Amino acid sequence: MNPSKFFHVKRKITSAVMMSLSLVATLIAVIPLILIFYYTISKGITYLNIDFFVAMPKPVGESGGGMANAIVGTLMLIGIGGAIGIPVGVMSGTYLSEFGNNKFGATVRFLTDVLSGVPSIVVGVVAYTLVVVPMKHFSAFAGGIALGILMIPTITRTTEEMIKLVPHSIREAGLALGIPKWKTTILIVLKTAWKGIATGILLGLSRAAGETAPLLFTALGNRFWSTNVMQPMASLTVYIYDYAKSPFEDWNNQAWTAALVLIIMISMLSLLFRIITRSKFKTK
Repeated sequence: MNPSKFFHVKRKITSAVMMSLSLVATLIAVIPLILIFYYTISKGITYLNIDFFVAMPKPVGESGGGMANAIVGTLMLIGIGGAIGIPVGVMSGTYLSEFGNNKFGATVRFLTDVLSGVPSIVVGVVAYTLVVVPMKHFSAFAGGIALGILMIPTITRTTEEMIKLVPHSIREAGLALGIPKWKTTILIVLKTAWKGIATGILLGLSRAAGETAPLLFTALGNRFWSTNVMQPMASLTVYIYDYAKSPFEDWNNQAWTAALVLIIMISMLSLLFRIITRSKFKTK
């Protein structure tokens, strides 16, 4: 056989084998996700109705009811956490990418990586010590601080990596026009990397939305309607935790429905981010 033809056939076989292995790996990664979605939908769809969104939880022993307070509480807790974590994460990532090539920047990167690996319950204990104990009561504000801390490392590292992907020629073009570096970073670099940064923000919000342990030490929970951020507040994740471990079948079923609603909320949040970022770039 001609050596060139032999190597050509060998490359094609190697390519086919690696593509097959990549496909198998993709299926291994996707199948558990599909099974989780399928099982959650099949278990939670039965109790998904209007009352679940507008009614309050029923007392122990009574069937039915809903989690209106927990849905609103979850949105408020995510909002408080986002108001803390998003600005800090985006600004930290911007600094690390544009101005962080020094010892201080290396230290911040290391601490960010360490923070991303800290168990969420530890963050909850820290928020309890720094916020709940001085205030002498649990509150949604303390829960939002804990969730914001959990968002910061994901948003910071994603922002840094997305800004690094922006070509240096774009920065040089802005500087060549006499635009200061800080203004080039804000008006040109961040605008170019916005879609990637938005993805990092979404990942941070999604992680915070699914946390339970920090809220047990901070927001605690509330079976009554409350929108006061300085008081304990209900959340879907805490309800899922409490209802899933209860001996009542009705509560167990509602836990599955709450999990399904939480997935729907995160999916809608993702869709909203995509629409906002797409329309933002089309209009600019």
